Amino acid sequence: MKQAHVMILAGEASGDAHAAEFVEALKHEQPELQLSGMGGKAMQKAGVDVFFDSSIIAVVGLVEVLRHWGDIKRAMNIVKQRLDQTRPELLILVDYPEFNLKMARHARGLGIRVLFYISPQVWAWRPKRIHKIGRLIDHMAVIFKFEKQYYEKAGIPVSFVGHPLVDKVKPNIDTQKFRSDLGISADEKVVGLFPGSRHSEISRLLPLMFATARQMQAREPELKFLLPVASSLDFDELSEHSKNSGLEIIVTRDDIYDAISCCDAIATCSGTVTLEIALLNIPMCILYKMSWLSYLIMSRLITIPYIGLANIVADKAVVKEFLQQDANPDAVSRELFELLENQKYRDQVKQGLEQVRENLGAGDGARTMAKLVLSLLDPQTS
Repeated sequence: MKQAHVMILAGEASGDAHAAEFVEALKHEQPELQLSGMGGKAMQKAGVDVFFDSSIIAVVGLVEVLRHWGDIKRAMNIVKQRLDQTRPELLILVDYPEFNLKMARHARGLGIRVLFYISPQVWAWRPKRIHKIGRLIDHMAVIFKFEKQYYEKAGIPVSFVGHPLVDKVKPNIDTQKFRSDLGISADEKVVGLFPGSRHSEISRLLPLMFATARQMQAREPELKFLLPVASSLDFDELSEHSKNSGLEIIVTRDDIYDAISCCDAIATCSGTVTLEIALLNIPMCILYKMSWLSYLIMSRLITIPYIGLANIVADKAVVKEFLQQDANPDAVSRELFELLENQKYRDQVKQGLEQVRENLGAGDGARTMAKLVLSLLDPQTS
């Protein structure tokens, strides 16, 4: 009997990593599956025949997309040609919606079944897109529990497979040992400054974080401040900025989960890192700043009341968000002191973060995703 062929398309590093995880689980369940696709080193290592390197087209922003349009168009043509030639039993699209939904249209025209993994954020903006998505796919696999209702309401087959971070987010070493390695004693309070991994985030949030730290240190000189540096950023440059701030800030490139666990409270950018902090149950507040024009446009498009993913997942204000002019040193330092010193409030926040964890699923998402893939293949392989 002919072995089923599954094609997987992942357009950026995170999608490549997520795809590799469920591919490993898939190979464990059915080692003879034929797997090909567009992706990166993680997918290749997991056993996928990668016919196009997605790092070439992993760009963010309108200008960058236009600059790389030739590469993107070439990738589309190569994928279409492969679909025409190989006619896989199933096409799995991982995130990267603008590109992947075009490939879904082509696949549906060939009668190929389509599974989309990691939903576009229809719950945050352009909610009517869901009907277009439903016409182009056979099944949606979502990583947030609350997303399931959106697709069910639209009559689109959907499965909640859990968030891949649930299995990943854990410290590598004992927290006290990590603190000791950084020269922090067990009884010292540590405030984390997490400005993000993009240069635009750093330029907008780091000065605010330094100003906040200055205010806090003036009131409580014994406080320690920890600044983790993402691999996408220049460690020496961030270290120099920290020295020039006039503060004693511990700058580290150690494992991010060790860094989070070391903190007593964190001021962070919005995004996935808020989920990582929530999974480790560390109290935080979320800071968000952008140009006034971008914020004006975004505020008219966004259809949800929260910016931070932790609050979005909990569907309530589990942690405070400070946006635009409200993101100022007075307000942020006041909130951080409240998280450090008010035990009742601290416990309340930590309880809310437990709700975030619960809403991300019980873990083992890669195996759940693999089982979904096999169930969708069953009509072709039985």
